[in-house]
This record gives sequence, structure tokens and C-alpha cells, in this order.
Amino acid sequence: MAVVLYNTLSRQKDPFEPIEPPKVRLYACGPTVYKFAHIGNLRTYVFVDILRRLLGTSGYNVRHVMNVTDVGHRTSDADEGEDKMVVAARLEGKTVWEIAQFYWDAFRQDMACLNIREPDVWCRATDHIPEQIDLVKTLEEKGFTYTIEGDGVYFDTSKFPDYGKFARLDIEGLQAGARVGMIEGKRHPTDFSLWKFSPTDKQRLMEWDSPWGVGFPGWHVECSAMAMKHLGDRVDIHCGGTDLIPIHHTNEIAQSEAALGHTWVNVWMHGEFLTLAKTDGDVRMSKSSGEYVTVPMLIDKGYDPLAYRYFLLNGHYRQQLAFTFEALDGAVNAYGRLKRAALDVRAHTSDASQPIDAHLQTFRQAAQDDLNMPRCLAAVWDLLKDAAADKGDVYATLLEMDKVLGLGVAEMTEDAADVSDDQRAEIEAFIAERAAAKKAKDFARADEIRDTLAGRGIVLEDGPKGTTWRKA
Repeated sequence: MAVVLYNTLSRQKDPFEPIEPPKVRLYACGPTVYKFAHIGNLRTYVFVDILRRLLGTSGYNVRHVMNVTDVGHRTSDADEGEDKMVVAARLEGKTVWEIAQFYWDAFRQDMACLNIREPDVWCRATDHIPEQIDLVKTLEEKGFTYTIEGDGVYFDTSKFPDYGKFARLDIEGLQAGARVGMIEGKRHPTDFSLWKFSPTDKQRLMEWDSPWGVGFPGWHVECSAMAMKHLGDRVDIHCGGTDLIPIHHTNEIAQSEAALGHTWVNVWMHGEFLTLAKTDGDVRMSKSSGEYVTVPMLIDKGYDPLAYRYFLLNGHYRQQLAFTFEALDGAVNAYGRLKRAALDVRAHTSDASQPIDAHLQTFRQAAQDDLNMPRCLAAVWDLLKDAAADKGDVYATLLEMDKVLGLGVAEMTEDAADVSDDQRAEIEAFIAERAAAKKAKDFARADEIRDTLAGRGIVLEDGPKGTTWRKA
């Protein structure tokens, strides 16, 4: 079965056909590193990670590029307000460079906790200023820009006939409803900045020389410039959250295709919001509202981040998912059952263990149908409930499934945090004594040891590789 993906551009699911198979050029909008990422932000990166894993297990050679926005992102996504990095630096009493490095490091730690693979290429906006300037120069040469004195260089959206089609924007309605207080000199409400001039009345923190004067790039131009540098002038898949559709991705398309003269991205994919369940209705998790939860917060409350990853797999990436700690507790229990089942079947593996084709095909069909993770989890549990299947083969199948799920099956261990070193040593001593008793054919003593440990809540499991133990 071919991989089928929902394309925001066509608003339908289509068989995926890369530009130059088996290569896949994948670009994902990365973090703006001015605050900690919350678990709603990270839902998008889990979805992208699953996509990348699926493509890799489907025979494709994926080159994954992700940007780091460390300049240019204004406090309003519509090019208004201060740069978010500058605001954060002022509030925390640090340099913008210290802010960028600190929150990028924190983001990467969150990724590691959630078993999200890092991209093949990280590209920081501040490391690609020449590329962004070159893109703006190209747009200027082709007649797509104008300059507002004292403000910056803008993209004239009226010069791009297809502007707004991607997001199904009502351009005429936007023009009719334009605010009187719109930036003076701006020709249309949808026009956006490509290069902003440094203010003369404020401390300059991040600025560069350019053909138009000292300043800094707009937020939208960075992704186009960096994607072109690292992936070329055609991209197979571009990912991000649904909030990026109406402004950021619409502007990316306009500036990129205006510069290139052809379709830039074949498939656009967007992950939906994680919401916080409230008595008066769900609200979007966001930094600006203060209504959010971070990975460190989960860890402080005693949650395994991979249980949160399991929680996310219960919802399709294109559907909003409501978060509550009660729902997370349910995922913790399910993830615990999965862990115990995985450890059980792992104890029975041998060199002859092989994946079970029927179960694996069911799983793959679900994964290749636009990343249908709820159906994939159902396939996992059907596998684990197959009493007729060889346990070693079940484990081999589970490992193959986890290449997409990313739940860390191969690294799973018993959660023995409440077992002291002395208790652990005692258990291991009992196991060694039991092995010696069995070798001496003293089965009564072996059974007695098993019963003693069972009475303490410790279950012994014998397998080809020896005896393991777990908490009941």
C-alpha cells in the first residue's frame, strides 16, 4: 500500500509521490526560542517525528530540515509589536543570544524526553542572514516589493494573484475591513514585511547591514530562504501547526513562488491544537494566555514523558485533542500495560523470532493511511492479545511497529524506582538461589522461592535468556 497523506493544499488525502524518489525533502517549522515550549507545541513535533519515521520505514530516504527562529518573530504574527526575542531578553535580563541558546537547548531536551529524533539539519535564522537578504533582493528585482520609509521592505500581495488561496482567505473582505490604524504606508492589509529597519529610538540588539539599510529580516522570509538553501527550490513536504496556515505559510508560499516562478511545496501538512479542557469549554494551550503545561512540569508531577507521547497517539494529528491530567493518567495506565506486555514477550525471544506479517501489515496500512495512530494502537493491542502467537514473534513484531510509534519498546525496563538497592540485591540473590535449586532438581525449594517473592509483589518470568522479575 502506498503512503497516503492529507494535503492542506488540495484539502484531500492523496497518494504520496516524492519529486525524486526515494529522496524526500521534508521541512518543518521549528520553535521560536524565547520561552519554554509547551506540550501543545510539542504535539506538532511528535506528529512530524511519526511522519518521518513512517517515511523511513516505507523505503524513503528523508532529509529533514527544521528552523530555529531566533530573530524576526514579532509579538503579533501579523508583523506588529516587538521581536519576541528582544522582549524575552529584556524581561530576563539576558542578551538575546543567551535567550536563544538557553531555550533552544531546553527545546532539544524536551525532544529527547519525548523520543523525538532531531532533524538532519538545524538552521538558525541568525546564521542565514545573507540567504534572506538574497531572497528579498530577488523579490525586489522581480517587482514584488515596496519600501516604507523608516519602517521596512514589504511584499506587495496584490502582485501575487494566488495570494490567500492556500488558506481560503477572503481578500476582498479583508480589504474592506482594514483597520484605519494600519501601518502608515502599507498598501494592503495582507502585505507583510521582508526586512525591517532598526528603530532609531531604541537599543539595537539584533541587526545587520543590508542594501536597504541596517535592520533585521521579517519572520516569514527565514523559512523560505533556509528551506531553499538546504533542500533546493522544490520541497516534497512542509509541516507545521494549523495556526501557521493563514499567515505564515500563506506568506511563505507567496514569497517563495514569486521568487522561483513555480510551485514550491508539493504537500503541506498541519497538526491540530492541543486544548485544555475547561468547564466553560476547551481553550487552546498557549504561552500568551499562560494556559499551558511543559514537559518539565509533567516530570515534576511524576509523569513519564513517553506516557504523554502515548496519550498523543490516541488522537489523529488532524483532530484537536483535549488534555486533562485525568486523561493523561489513563494513558499512563495503558502505557504501563504495554510496558509489562512488552517485557513479558521480550523474555521469550530467540534468534528464530520473526515479525508476524498479518499483524504488521494491519499496522502498516493504518500508519500509511495519513498517520492513523489510533488504529495503529489498536493493531498493537490486537497483536498483544493474540494468544496463539509465539511470544518471541510478538516481540519482534512490536519492535517493528515501534519504529513508527517511537515509544521506546527496545529500551523498556521495569519501573523499580521504589525498590531499594538492598531489596534489588535480595531479589537477585533469590533468583540465583532458585536457579541453583532447579539445577539440583530441588523443585520444591524453587517453587518456595517463587511463592516468597510473589508474596512480596515480585513476579518471576522464565525465558530462553534466563529469569527476569517485575513488580506485580
